Amino acid sequence: MASLAAPPEFRHTYARSLPGLAATWKADESPNPQLIVANNALAGELGIDPTWLNSTEALHLFSGNDTAQGLERYALAYAGHQFGSYSPRLGDGRALLVGEFDDLNGHKWDLHLKGSGRTPFARGGDGKATLGPMLREYLMGEAMHALGIPTTRALAVITTGDLAMRERPLPGAILVRVADSHLRVGTFQYAAALGDLDDLRTLADYAIGRHYPELADDSDRYMKFLGAVIERQAHLVADWMLVGFIHGVMNTDNVTISGETIDYGPCAFMDVVDPNTVFSSIDEGGRYAYGRQPSITQWNLARFAETLLPLIATNPDDAIAPATQALEEFPEIFSRRWHAGMNRRLGLSTTVDGDDDLANNLIALLQERRLDLISTMRSLSNHLRGEDIGLAEWTARWETRLELEHASSEEMISRLEAANPIYVPRNHLVEEALSSAVAGDLNKFDALLERVTNPYQHVDNAERYSQPGDPGPGYRTYCGT
Repeated sequence: MASLAAPPEFRHTYARSLPGLAATWKADESPNPQLIVANNALAGELGIDPTWLNSTEALHLFSGNDTAQGLERYALAYAGHQFGSYSPRLGDGRALLVGEFDDLNGHKWDLHLKGSGRTPFARGGDGKATLGPMLREYLMGEAMHALGIPTTRALAVITTGDLAMRERPLPGAILVRVADSHLRVGTFQYAAALGDLDDLRTLADYAIGRHYPELADDSDRYMKFLGAVIERQAHLVADWMLVGFIHGVMNTDNVTISGETIDYGPCAFMDVVDPNTVFSSIDEGGRYAYGRQPSITQWNLARFAETLLPLIATNPDDAIAPATQALEEFPEIFSRRWHAGMNRRLGLSTTVDGDDDLANNLIALLQERRLDLISTMRSLSNHLRGEDIGLAEWTARWETRLELEHASSEEMISRLEAANPIYVPRNHLVEEALSSAVAGDLNKFDALLERVTNPYQHVDNAERYSQPGDPGPGYRTYCGT
């Protein structure tokens, strides 16, 4: 591993291919950068020596204080529909792409700084980020990864030594993020609006080559590209729904072409099953409520399809019908993914008529009784141990269905506990951990991180990490980070 102590070898294939979609820029220098948390496990997975990640050299690279000659960083351009209203020029207002690098398996990753200062896309913002929200993104990304949900991840969080003004002065911070890429639906909206068909084709071919290389030589690759992105996004949102996750700001600039979860601003996990749950302080109309996430994703993908029409057919009007057909398949793809996930969580390895109703009826029952999704699903294994979990009518049907599995009680319990997590980032615990961290004490953050990154592993005397908080109204999360 000694040869990996140097930083990754960064390249800039995206900026070289599409200079009109990336602005060369520099990070602000940080007066007193400090490493707050380093993701050594992720570094190892990526082939980065943790010794380097914790070094002064890495800190300088992440903080804008690296003065190496020829160092290139880019602010990425994109547009987006924000709460349904189109903004033609958004972009990385406070973030920079350090570059792309390959891991030990040759897989390409982006390394990205969030909170590194104003860029040409800042739109009046200060370009800063604060410590609490950057730690939130670190925590949420690691929790989602541990749950098997595609996500961007944080390699590190640093403080800059300066303050950012929000309601009060708060410690400035930078999130060091890795992602399959930072290509978004909004990237395609921006490129399409520029009106250069060659650049739009170059962008699509770049995205296909990076994320869907099996389509690169297909004569119908743009239509199949649309279908592939629809499928990944349908799977992603189904995975969110299975664990009660609410993204909170599903604008088109937060919909990735790779199918990863990105930007953990006003995100949260439901404490009780309610499709109308909204935590975002600015989502007054409930556009991005828990139960609307599938339909909103389909709407966002329609905006993506619009950008591809001139590539799908020489006459864009001829592309409308096949693109519409692909979009209309979204609900079925989502439903298959969600029901397959519920079958696993119910301990079912086979499929028979009535399974969909069994899952739907359970969710309806949880909604009617305002019960927590995570703890209820986990309690199914306790039911098989003889514990009364209070769902007698439904569990009787479920036990009858389990007889068709021809599996022992021990095997069923093992299946259930492998599929149903105990620990997710409970909202009240997240706020408690972040408040303590901003005050200088990372102990609660570290303890919560340990639990949510081992979500299926029972730990004695850790009941507080498995229980939902107060289900009453009032909890809010914020975009202004």
